[in-house]
Amino acid sequence: MTVTLFPVRLLIAAFMMLLAWPFAFLASVGRSETVVEPQCLWRRLVDIILKIIMRVMWFAGGFHWITVKGQRALPAEAPILTLAPHSSYFDAIPVTMSMASIVMKAESKDIPLWGTLIKFIRPVFVSRSDQDSRKKTVEEIKRRARSGGEWPPIMIFPEGTCTNRSCLITFKPGAFIPAVPVQPVVIRYPNKLDTITWTWQGPGAFEILWLTLCQLHNEFVIEFLPIYTPSEEEKRNPALFAINVRRIMAKALGVPITDYSFEDCQLAMAEGQLRLPVDTCLLEFAKLVRRLGLKPRNAEKVLQEYGNRARKLEGQKLGLDDFAQFLDVPVSDMLLDMFALFDEHDDNSMDIREYVIALSVVCRPAKTLETMKLAFKMFEADEDGAITEMELAVILKTALGVTHLGVSCLFTAIDCDDTGKLTFDKFRSFAEQHPDFAEDYLHTENTGLHSGPCHGHRTTPSMSSLNPRGTATTKTSNGICPDFSPNDHHGTIDGLLKKHN
Repeated sequence: MTVTLFPVRLLIAAFMMLLAWPFAFLASVGRSETVVEPQCLWRRLVDIILKIIMRVMWFAGGFHWITVKGQRALPAEAPILTLAPHSSYFDAIPVTMSMASIVMKAESKDIPLWGTLIKFIRPVFVSRSDQDSRKKTVEEIKRRARSGGEWPPIMIFPEGTCTNRSCLITFKPGAFIPAVPVQPVVIRYPNKLDTITWTWQGPGAFEILWLTLCQLHNEFVIEFLPIYTPSEEEKRNPALFAINVRRIMAKALGVPITDYSFEDCQLAMAEGQLRLPVDTCLLEFAKLVRRLGLKPRNAEKVLQEYGNRARKLEGQKLGLDDFAQFLDVPVSDMLLDMFALFDEHDDNSMDIREYVIALSVVCRPAKTLETMKLAFKMFEADEDGAITEMELAVILKTALGVTHLGVSCLFTAIDCDDTGKLTFDKFRSFAEQHPDFAEDYLHTENTGLHSGPCHGHRTTPSMSSLNPRGTATTKTSNGICPDFSPNDHHGTIDGLLKKHN
């Protein structure tokens, strides 16, 4: 197929893209980005022509027929369509079928050829260089969604990233903030061989394209579910709105849901020297950080400030009120859950240095040496700028989110002079000479590092058993996706209601 079918299909697809360009360019010339022009005859004709061209392109790619279930709502009935699961760039099929608007990076409009086709569907652009872009994007979605059907519908993939379709991850709230009715849409690729999935691990973009075009036939099923109208409570609480829509979509797909997000997956798979264990409790910590709004925009500056303040406390234990004052946030149930993560001895006290280390890992998971430098700065003695073996164990245990961690092998290897102390310079030099030091020393000494229990020992929320308001902690085989299936965990949503309210 690589020497016969693949080149023919690729040429046809490329030709269709080129053919679509002049029509998209003509329809986009002089068009306002803030006002919708009347759909005159020639614009309707261009819209139909482009849909036909795109359909021919997908047909050439092996998507010979597309199964459509349900009825797509009118923009006035449901101005926002939420699609899941998002697993590939082939998910653009429903966009080209309807020519609906989407949310995408502003840089995309500058791509030759592709940018013109993108601008035709009037997307909501997000700019990475604009700090206020997220707020502006939400306001633009609100404006269009509340136009009474004047604007085309907006298709949003609320997962925010590509997954392997084994579960639905946490929905981002952008599609639900406008508090208007949405139409859930589920998509499936029921092929015998999965050549579609394109995630942050596995085959690259071109390999996916090559394998898919080499298949004689590719199946695609899109199902429009009934319109979901938010209740008054859901209108006030976009997170709750998103949770309930996700439950309905998961039920239709027959897959579980997980309370982890793309950011959690990035954290779990970061390519730092300290790779997080499968059962790390920093994932639970990261969720609380996001819910409390504690993830700083300028992470480097804030972490250094926290580190300086924590060093001055010299290991002094803090209570819940002191913890809230340190972070400049009010005391709440979620803050109590976070405090419990670090209340290691069940004495209503914590070491703020451990919080700073955990936050550093969450904010910059791949920068192991930066986190260690900050940790050494907080723990080192004034007289010699060094730390003990016990202090190294606390640092690494917190950075990995585990209960018990033996560091004797690592400490002995670094402290070749047998001084009983380590400086950061010694640690850095050793880490640079042994980039796999965690695998070589920590994993050897701690055989259960990737399968052992999480940090903590309490039945109330802790680094081991954090279970805020009924959140499931049982892991499935992929290691980081606990089963949140609606049929199996009836208490999950009730618990999250309390959390979000």
